[in-house]
Amino acid sequence: MTSSTFSVPVENRYFEDYVAGSVHEFGPIVVELDEVITFGKRFVPLPYHTDAELAKKSIYGGLIASGWHTAGLMMRLYTDYYLSKVANLGSPGVDELRWDKPVRPGDHLSIRVTVLETRLSSSKPDRGIVRSFVEVLNQNRDVVMSLKMVNFMRSRGVQ
Repeated sequence: MTSSTFSVPVENRYFEDYVAGSVHEFGPIVVELDEVITFGKRFVPLPYHTDAELAKKSIYGGLIASGWHTAGLMMRLYTDYYLSKVANLGSPGVDELRWDKPVRPGDHLSIRVTVLETRLSSSKPDRGIVRSFVEVLNQNRDVVMSLKMVNFMRSRGVQ
């Protein structure tokens, strides 16, 4: 389902290629049972992330991925397909992170990324700021997570 309205591949994408208002979709990536449990045991050791039997008794009625695991899966798609391979200069962070619905083993996640705003730096003309709204969708197209991402990107031709 990986689709994009970018006219330039991710390997050669610069600040100018991110157009405010454009929407791009990428995925899927599968939520693997063993990864849910391993991640849960290592980073968020709560029964509904680590133990299928105890998870059945939780408010979720079964095992769910940690929100941070979901964020990691989102970052994999974001990094592979959306974030420039040549112009990315990092990120100062994210805003408005929300976990809207539980993510379960076997779910197929994709991302829908809307470019909210692009702005050239007034102090550093070789780069700009790209603000994006990222929605993580499950196989039913339900939004399971969302956030606003900020990235610094190098401009084309001004190295």
